Amino acid sequence: MGAADGTDSAGFVLTGGQSRRMGRDKALLTADGFSLVERVAARVRAVAGSVTLIGAPERYQSLGLPVAADLIERCGPLGGVYTALHMTGADWNLIVACDMPDATEELLAELLRAARERDAVCLAAETNHGLHPLCAVYHRRALAAVESAIARKSLKMHDLLSGLQAIRWPVRDALLLRNVNTPAEWEAARGPQSHP
Repeated sequence: MGAADGTDSAGFVLTGGQSRRMGRDKALLTADGFSLVERVAARVRAVAGSVTLIGAPERYQSLGLPVAADLIERCGPLGGVYTALHMTGADWNLIVACDMPDATEELLAELLRAARERDAVCLAAETNHGLHPLCAVYHRRALAAVESAIARKSLKMHDLLSGLQAIRWPVRDALLLRNVNTPAEWEAARGPQSHP
């Protein structure tokens, strides 16, 4: 994927953690015949040219998408970013959480384009709710900083972005980046979306 197939970008979707507040695996929540992770993956693939899910292969392989297990367990989202950057062959890596059903292709393409234009080590979406490390573009040269953070057991994503001097990319419509963590949030999010 990525540079090996002639492109300079690759896409990854982190399938999430324990989904405790949802009560079941939120990545596999379905509406109109598509799971949440399939929706997000379709948009990431359309923009980045490829998509790989980062998560448990036994849980997601039935979706027919490439799946890679975390190379280092119990590191939260940072472990997913590490896995993506370790396996990528591309310079620019679009990494998105599976629980952002309203992140549009237009927004993701804007992030990828801006990261390239600014030669950013990391460029992350930002709304009035704050920075979104899991709707971001990471250059593969960020891998050393990710490895260092894991070695230090500094697992907070915002700390990583601070260390990378991430470029903050303002997004006016905070709803595009809302997370789905509870059944009520899922019901609110699924209304207008009818296809990936």
